[in-house]
Formats: sequence, C-alpha cells, structure tokens
Amino acid sequence: MKKYAPILILLGAGLVSCSSGPKVKLDPDSKKFYETARLIMAKEEKDIFSHLPDVDSRKEFIKDFWDKRDPDPYTEENEFKKEFFDRIEYANKRFKEGTPGWKTDRGRIYIYMGPPDKFEEFFTHDDPEVRGPILWWIYYNYELGIEFVDEKNNGTYRIRSYTGDFFSSLDNINLGQVPVQRGEKRKFVNFKLDYNQETKEIVIALPVEPFDFKDKGGKLQSDLEFQFFVYAKNQAKIDEFKKEKSFAGTVEEVEKMKEIVFTFPYDLNPGIYYLDVVIVATDGSLGKTRKIFEVKV
Repeated sequence: MKKYAPILILLGAGLVSCSSGPKVKLDPDSKKFYETARLIMAKEEKDIFSHLPDVDSRKEFIKDFWDKRDPDPYTEENEFKKEFFDRIEYANKRFKEGTPGWKTDRGRIYIYMGPPDKFEEFFTHDDPEVRGPILWWIYYNYELGIEFVDEKNNGTYRIRSYTGDFFSSLDNINLGQVPVQRGEKRKFVNFKLDYNQETKEIVIALPVEPFDFKDKGGKLQSDLEFQFFVYAKNQAKIDEFKKEKSFAGTVEEVEKMKEIVFTFPYDLNPGIYYLDVVIVATDGSLGKTRKIFEVKV
C-alpha cells in the first residue's frame, strides 16, 4: 500500500538540521563525528551525546558508538563503519543537488540502506504535480519501496511516498542492523527488558523463534554474551559490563516456550537511565542484536 507522508519531508529536514543537538560546544573531532554520525544515531544516543560534558567522555562515546555496530568484533576492521563512510563518499559523488550528496533525500536513503535491489525511473507520466522524472527504489530485505520526485525538473529529488514500514526499518538501522554486503539479511530480534526494583535485577526476555539452536548432548543450546552500557539521564556513561549466559533445553521444552528469560543482578539508585544492550550469540545461534531502553527507578 502506497503511503503519502508529509512527515517524511520533515524527517528528511530533521535528519540534517537536528535542532536538538549538543548542549555544549564541541571540540573539532566531536563536531566532525556528529555531523554525519547523527544520521544513524538512535534518539537516545543523540540525547546522551548532547549532554556529554567533556572531550574524554565524547571520545569514549565515539569509540562505543562504532564498537556497538561492528558486526564482527573479532576482525580487525569494523565493516559497518567502513560501509557507512563508503556510502557517504558515494552519495557525495552521485547525488549532487547544489548541496553535499549526503544531505539530499536520495543520499540519506542510500547511506541508510545502500543501493536499491530494484530501480525504476519514469521520465514520462501523467502526474501534473511533477514536471521531472519519478523514481522508485525497492529494497527487498526491508520490504520497502521509496518514491522520489523531481517536481521542478531541475535535478532535485525529494521523498514523496513509500510502501512498507519505513520507520521500523529506520529504527533498526539506527541500532546498527544494516547489511554490510548486498543481499545480506540481518535479522532484528525484538527483545524486552525490565528492571525489577524488588530483586534489584535486570530482566531480559528473548523470543525463541529467531534462535538457530545448536544440538549439544541431545539438548538445544545457545551461548550468549550480553554487554550493558548504563547511562544516567543527561549524564555520561556510568557503567559498562559483560555477562555470559547459556540456555539449554530439550526439543519438547523449547517447543512450548515463547521466550527465554535471563536475569542480571544490578543495583540502580532512583532515577532515569538508558540501558543500551548488545547481545551476541558466541556459537552463532542468534547473531548480534541491540536495543536501547529507558528505565525509571
């Protein structure tokens, strides 16, 4: 179903202007990072970065920002980071509309999603509101189609409509769920997090369906590594820690389950926090997934 979305125009402008930018004056390296990295920041990350008080805390944030998105931390190269800057370079060369290519609608979509799987261009059409060509970019992995229109026939294209769940795709991209190779499918695991104030525990519930369990000794097993980044609201990072957990169950037990629940003892004082959680299956049974949660204690 085609959706006409004026909000996409605001989205396109907002992703560049970012009126809710840093509250403090940035050093040159931080300013250079934020100029383009904000395109793929989750809203919580923008809030965290905007309140970081000094150069050292921003350097730590920048390192964490790229590390969280690294699809394979056991290799020397961060494939996500390289792909991101390669896409910016391509957008600047390909989408020249009187402004840097990464600031155009086509450039931003290319940076988010890479080259479309299918490209359609209509030079002749019966739309009286559009004097120039109409483009459609189709992304099969995202089940998404995006329409660009050159209304004045001057080579400047804007997003006019889309099919599919544009904003859900964008949320996943901002958390690092971006294919780094054409045709690659990276599944997003929509897990849940709660904080139990009585037991002082972080509770994470992972859906069973995405798991590709390994058969170990007649049981289905998954070995996971959980990495937690803890931020107090309007403050720099206050803690970071890793925990390894394993799950094992019989086929009959797993078939009856919808979720696997893991608990982590952790004492949070009263306040508002962001918990940024990265989960990696060290045995390849799940892949890598990530979400950010706002927790009020």
